[in-house]
Amino acid sequence: MKQLHAARHAVEAHLIRGFLMSHGITAEVRGEYLTSGWGELPTDVCSVWIADDTQFTEADELLKAFLSGSLARQYGGQAWTCPGCGEKLEGQFTECWSCGHARPTT
Repeated sequence: MKQLHAARHAVEAHLIRGFLMSHGITAEVRGEYLTSGWGELPTDVCSVWIADDTQFTEADELLKAFLSGSLARQYGGQAWTCPGCGEKLEGQFTECWSCGHARPTT
């Protein structure tokens, strides 16, 4: 198990954990209940850890893309129409909010 990211607070740590989990990378948040002691404790007390060391490099690259915003820009913000139900969606959505159908990859 390796530490990937030292978070500023528990919300940030859980956001990153959820993002990694959505990409198939098992992660956990450690130290979230110790944040009330900041000032007396090291700054990396609340952090995100990768369960499988072999996924560390992939997780690190995903996290860098996520934090830089380049991952969000890959869709170019172009609106799309759901092939499942015909709902018109804004470009940042990867799934239809109405029926759950995944955005086409083309």
